[in-house]
Amino acid sequence: MKRRWVIVGGACLVGVGLFLGVSALVGGRLGFPLDDAWIHQTYARNLARYGRFEYVPGVSSAGSTSPLWTLLLAVGYLLGVPYLVWTYLLGGLSLLWLVWAAMGVWRQLWPALAAKDWLAGVTLALMWPLLWAAASGMETLLFAALGMQIMALYLPHVTGAQSPPSPNLRQHSGSVSKPSAARRTSLPSLILLGFLSGLLILTRPEGVALVALVLSGLALPGDWQARSQRVLVVGGTAVLLLLPYFLFNYWANGSLWPNTMAAKQTEYAILLEQFIGWRLAQLLWLSLGGPADGWQGMSSAHLLLLPGLLFAGWQAVKTDWANRQLARTLPLLWAGGHVLLYAWKLPVTYQHGRYLLGVMPVWILYGLAGWLLLLFARQGGRAGRGLWLAQKVAQFTFAFVLLFFLLQGAVAYATDVAIIEGEMAAMGQWLAENTPPDAVIATHDIGAIGYFAERPLLDLAGLITPEIIPLLADETAVSQYVLDSEADYLVTAPGWLYTAVAESERATLLFATEFPLTRQQGINNMAVYQLQAP
Repeated sequence: MKRRWVIVGGACLVGVGLFLGVSALVGGRLGFPLDDAWIHQTYARNLARYGRFEYVPGVSSAGSTSPLWTLLLAVGYLLGVPYLVWTYLLGGLSLLWLVWAAMGVWRQLWPALAAKDWLAGVTLALMWPLLWAAASGMETLLFAALGMQIMALYLPHVTGAQSPPSPNLRQHSGSVSKPSAARRTSLPSLILLGFLSGLLILTRPEGVALVALVLSGLALPGDWQARSQRVLVVGGTAVLLLLPYFLFNYWANGSLWPNTMAAKQTEYAILLEQFIGWRLAQLLWLSLGGPADGWQGMSSAHLLLLPGLLFAGWQAVKTDWANRQLARTLPLLWAGGHVLLYAWKLPVTYQHGRYLLGVMPVWILYGLAGWLLLLFARQGGRAGRGLWLAQKVAQFTFAFVLLFFLLQGAVAYATDVAIIEGEMAAMGQWLAENTPPDAVIATHDIGAIGYFAERPLLDLAGLITPEIIPLLADETAVSQYVLDSEADYLVTAPGWLYTAVAESERATLLFATEFPLTRQQGINNMAVYQLQAP
């Protein structure tokens, strides 16, 4: 056990350290690769300062989709730990938790491969999209870790054993195990499962999909009294934890959920005009390691595991069908349902498909296990030499591609951080030094600007200004809204949205970042315009 901790802990440390090191050396700075990470920092700092969920001091806001992440970040501010150090620490610990929980799921699903759990852990720890998420300042890896831990706790309740029976190598040839008659219904375990389920939804609202699957699975085995007990304890514990969150959202914006969800869906409503089958295929392909655009190429090494994923998935379906359980297929249903949910409501692929990264570990686990069962289940025989050669080729190819993308991902992370720092953070710092403290700033990207400038904001994305959400699909209406508002400055980029405002007689260009890397990427620099009163 200690050796496993050293191996997977070392892999996590090396991976995160590599990303941060490349960002500091190549990109020239440390920071976050997303403006949204600065939104979390602003909420957390204000929570630590004032004890309230406010983005702009004095204005309560239900714009945070991850109140749990905000609370964890706020602890760092209360302790006086530098925010970058604390956030990277939380991301690294989330990665380690994800890896360790995934190893537990691995041992339960494939006990014949239990000795290889460290391999699954190292593979997850060195998969570049997960490292990017760990160092992003976002809640993605915490969401993934909670989801994996929930599945590790759930499996014994539906398989009836401390280490649930799972298809071994012989069972993969056709026979299946029978479910145990004795079902584990430990009350403390059920309460913990419900508690983590509530935390999952507090981390990302879409966690409700996994919780629904867990409750469905708990309702299947045993007599009706046992089923009712499991469902009521887990569901009731989760709801009790969520009640303050729901009440706050309803008080702040009239909905149980944060207004961020409605804002994002309205902003990208044009994408919903595409056929949902096409949207689903595109997002699914990206989550499996395909490219963000088109069908050729790959974006991550785990695309090589796709044949193994199909094999392990088919075996899981057969076993669950024979045992009348929702056990080995539950992780797959969660991952697939998560992708389907985004294809239905928010089919975006930008920023390396960051909304899909939370369920990527499921694909990786099943893909790796399937490959091991296909290539390494048998030894010797007539095909012994050919099988040995196939094993070596597979090992070398996957290791090489994994390390190649690890380096490519580190460079991509450094580039992302440099652009956010050179644009959004630089703009926020300029506004802090060159505008009055009570100046109202209208901007689409409120993260770093809100954190560094600390000025009243008119959020043109609707996250903390929900009244603008109905206008988001109409650029003309939004531009007129800005002109009719009390905004003193507009922050945008030439050629971006709000050109009608920037080109009006009332707008005067004051400052542009002129950050060269942004222009090299084919993107215009951010600029600030002073707006004259009507």
